[in-house]
Amino acid sequence: MTKYIIGLIGLVAWLLLLRVLNKGKLNFWHFIVGSVGAFILMLVFLQPVLTQPLARIVALLASLPGKIGDIYSAHYKYGVIFVESAVGAISLKIDFECSGIIEIMAYLALLIFYRVYTVYERFCIGILGVIALILANALRITVICLMIHFGGIDNYFIAHTFVGRLVFYALSVVIYFYVFTKPQILKQKVGSFRYDDH
Repeated sequence: MTKYIIGLIGLVAWLLLLRVLNKGKLNFWHFIVGSVGAFILMLVFLQPVLTQPLARIVALLASLPGKIGDIYSAHYKYGVIFVESAVGAISLKIDFECSGIIEIMAYLALLIFYRVYTVYERFCIGILGVIALILANALRITVICLMIHFGGIDNYFIAHTFVGRLVFYALSVVIYFYVFTKPQILKQKVGSFRYDDH
């Protein structure tokens, strides 16, 4: 209960600060304060509610290749994937960190205050970006499961800590490029020159 009271006080203070920054036309600080505040508020209010459903979705999506190839199976209700290999078996629990909730909240927090897009465009791109991040995370879990199945449970550390993260973050960089970097470059104007005119 105390967490929610502090969260509400923080919400009011954040909204007041955003109003001051907006009136002062301090766009950079408005973006920074807005994005960081939105992320923290989502962490306080949404993360406890959304982590488990998201873990179930990721477990379901990651289990599809395992089902097709009869390689590994998932228990969606608990967000658990059971992987067998020639030298043993392991259960992977999709928890807070593996659900992708942190990355999704960071993406949405940045997008909400990214004024290159209209509100409608931000809404649509937000939905598409969340779907893309969920699929990227499911692919990460799939790669981890396949490495364990074909290489043995000794590969868990390398698969989870290095290869899986590399896959997910490489895909995240591509998503961020197309959502944030490319539109910013295309909409830049230097004198009479615009990138989107060429």
